[in-house]
Amino acid sequence: MCFRQDKAVFKLPKNIEDAKSLGEVLNRYKEKYLYQVFAGFFITYIFLQSFAIPGSIFLSILSGFLFSFPVALFTVCTCSALGATCCYLLSLLAGKPLLMKYFPERVSDWTKHVDKHRDSLLNYIIFLRITPFLPNWFINLASPVIGVPLKQFFLGTFLGVAPPSFVAIQAGTTLHQLSSSGDAFSWTSVILLGIFALLSLIPVIFKGRLSRKFD
Repeated sequence: MCFRQDKAVFKLPKNIEDAKSLGEVLNRYKEKYLYQVFAGFFITYIFLQSFAIPGSIFLSILSGFLFSFPVALFTVCTCSALGATCCYLLSLLAGKPLLMKYFPERVSDWTKHVDKHRDSLLNYIIFLRITPFLPNWFINLASPVIGVPLKQFFLGTFLGVAPPSFVAIQAGTTLHQLSSSGDAFSWTSVILLGIFALLSLIPVIFKGRLSRKFD
């Protein structure tokens, strides 16, 4: 399937130029080997998320170039949730000693925030996935340690990564016009992400007001 002249391109993209080169080759292969290209993309994305390896932003952009928008968005959200869940499970087995050794203050601080939002944990996870307040790798590793249930974690990740993925995939439709991954995020997209983040908090605010009213 892979021709000798294309082998150098088949690597994890580290910058937008790598993504462009890989996109051109995969787009060519996709015409004849669609399922193999899709499977390779799917597995690679989950692998990166599972072991918190940087580079998934370039795959998100690349998905917008290779696949139709609905397919790309659903695939990226699914891969993000599955990969994050693998990372969650690995941390559940052996993550606590490492986190408590290297990030004790951050773990303690986030534990307090999570305890505050126990009644609306799904919305809180969605909010964190949309906003840059906590890095995704830390959310993945710390969640099982501080008692975030897997169900809320998976669903919150799937829904929460959708808005930033929407922006990256949209940028991927014009991949050849990008000069860096930062070009994917304009002021308009930043404002949209802010709106989505606020929307994720509306049920929490509404629920809080109802509770105070009936108390």
